[in-house]
Amino acid sequence: MKRNRKIIVYIATSADGHIARPDGDTAWLDRPQPAGAYGMAAFFRSIDTILWGRKTYDLALARGPEGGLFGQEIKNYVFSHRPPAASMPGVEFVTEPIGAFAKRLRAAQGKDIWIMGGGGLIASFLDAGEIDEFIIHIIPVFIGEGIPLIQPRQRLVPLALLSSRRYSDGVMRLHYRVLPQRKTKLVKA
Repeated sequence: MKRNRKIIVYIATSADGHIARPDGDTAWLDRPQPAGAYGMAAFFRSIDTILWGRKTYDLALARGPEGGLFGQEIKNYVFSHRPPAASMPGVEFVTEPIGAFAKRLRAAQGKDIWIMGGGGLIASFLDAGEIDEFIIHIIPVFIGEGIPLIQPRQRLVPLALLSSRRYSDGVMRLHYRVLPQRKTKLVKA
């Protein structure tokens, strides 16, 4: 029996809504974590696929494969207009349209699917109606400028809050379900 696989954005942002500094740096995330690391281990057990934007993948690769993110038990898809000639085992580069890819991926047997980032990939999946949930960890720090959670574009995407949790270090975890978008008509003035 095939399971309905969800596509989930599981991510941390600064309190001012950035996922990284303009150069991709995330050193502001390096901080002591409470026991359980905000539920990361449980989330990681619920997925078997990670979706990456090319810049996010390249930054992660430069830091080295850690935590099994590039291991054989996890399938990694990297979205790129210019894929390399060769890639690491367990990594496939994707150039096909988001909708067709998501339909094919959801139809395959497996666990849920994690969109790692970045903001452009998240925006592309969101605009294609292919994100089911957001789990956002808001880190209590302003970084002033950076890469936004979602690449800017005019959109209206309704969300339903599934849960919220405050951690002892001030981090807030917000878990949202993406609601169906209604078509709106533009009114001329």
